[in-house]
Amino acid sequence: MNKIFKVLSLFFIFISLAFGKSKDITVAVNANFISLDPHNLSDTLSGTAVSTMYEGLFSYREDMTLEPILAKDYKISEDGLTYTINLKEGIKFQDGTPMNGEAVKYNFDRVMDEKNNLRRRRNFVAVDKVEVVNDNTIKVILKHPFAPMLNRIASLKIISPKALREYGPQGIITNPVGTGPYEYVNWTQGDKLVIKRNEKYWGEKPKVDTVTFRPVMENGARIAMLQTGEADFIYPMPTEQVKRVKNNKDIEVMKGFSTITRYVTLNTNKDIFANKKVRQAINYAVNKKAYGAVVKSGYLVPLTSPVPKALEYHVDLKDYNYDLKKAKELMKEAGYENGFKATIWGSNNTEDMKGMQFIHQQLAQIGIDVKVMPMEEGTLSNSIYNVQKPEDATINMWYVNWSSFDIDGATKNLFHSKFAPPVSANTAYYNNPLVDQLLEEGAKEVDSKKRGEIYKKLQETIWDDAPWIFLGSDELLSAKRVTTKGVFVMADGSINFRKADTSK
Repeated sequence: MNKIFKVLSLFFIFISLAFGKSKDITVAVNANFISLDPHNLSDTLSGTAVSTMYEGLFSYREDMTLEPILAKDYKISEDGLTYTINLKEGIKFQDGTPMNGEAVKYNFDRVMDEKNNLRRRRNFVAVDKVEVVNDNTIKVILKHPFAPMLNRIASLKIISPKALREYGPQGIITNPVGTGPYEYVNWTQGDKLVIKRNEKYWGEKPKVDTVTFRPVMENGARIAMLQTGEADFIYPMPTEQVKRVKNNKDIEVMKGFSTITRYVTLNTNKDIFANKKVRQAINYAVNKKAYGAVVKSGYLVPLTSPVPKALEYHVDLKDYNYDLKKAKELMKEAGYENGFKATIWGSNNTEDMKGMQFIHQQLAQIGIDVKVMPMEEGTLSNSIYNVQKPEDATINMWYVNWSSFDIDGATKNLFHSKFAPPVSANTAYYNNPLVDQLLEEGAKEVDSKKRGEIYKKLQETIWDDAPWIFLGSDELLSAKRVTTKGVFVMADGSINFRKADTSK
């Protein structure tokens, strides 16, 4: 037995010397992944995971501009109704099948089919049909002009049609097959997700062999992993821990701007929050600057509009400044001088729980007794989105964040009456016909000046209606070991691994 053991040991030493040490990195994140089906997810973290294994026709550069990925080039017709997209040739899915016009159409058709009830369908309601011109060319034909169409096309990750047929809608969640630089290895919910380099990748191959994602909700534990080297990269970097690692030569903290909006939805379909004066009172009762200092250690820009400053067409509006006297007056006018009870849902990670506790403390000042109810991400998502009718929704308040690269994506999904769950993320169940009209006009208007005027009125209307507690927009913080290279956080909060490397 000892002889066999020695032979095996020598064998593994030989393999290690012959092929070099494996390059592996571990990334600690603050939540669980919800799904690996790129057509049926809405959370940014799951989007990070699928973007390593899947690709779209277009993607975003670090400066938020679009670049072609599976597409070679495109042309938009003069009437704005037809997008002709030429595809790059010779690309194959990880199962060896060709990525061609038929495969792309198959993906569009899957998402657009109302029977499938996929969350990405909301991005393609303006599309009439997709036609295959030849193996390397498709046409996306719209029902009407839609200014952010290229952004919506970029959001569609292309899945192998063979894999979709073989595994089905549930099986594809744990059997991802795309064209991306990384391949799926395994996923244990609550423990880890492992991906490996795609050796047959059509583009520049990754420099690391594996990436292991580990969900670590507790901020202190995530920092400890980074300090010991158990984690090579963490996101988010707990803002209150920045000083703790400031003088650690082995760790680098990275900061960047974001399109992430932090807010609390107020279910306007419920009796209490149906009253606009109550909603406005709540906004006056929450000290946004104190929120930024307490919850985000100052790494937050208070909202002056329903959309963050980083987005085109943002306008600065009059602040809901901290004013308890005004808040109490509005509560009295609304008939709730003595307050009421409410519940707030949110993720069970350290920072979100701190944020919910802050809201609880602030609203207690005007008599609102808020019960904090943290949940695991999957449970939270099911509780919110597995609702077929607004009147069946049990959600009261939701502490959450949202990100998008364009103003349509940052507004329509959140404020259009037709985009309440299960369709999308209007979890305030907000319903204002004028807002619906402005959202539709803004999306169709191709003249930039006119579009800006529409979105100005839209922001003013939503701001006055106050379907949210408007909190702030993040300044993104992540941290890494100095041996980790090429990993960074995009403005929407997703993590980019295309050029990941390590020298450890």
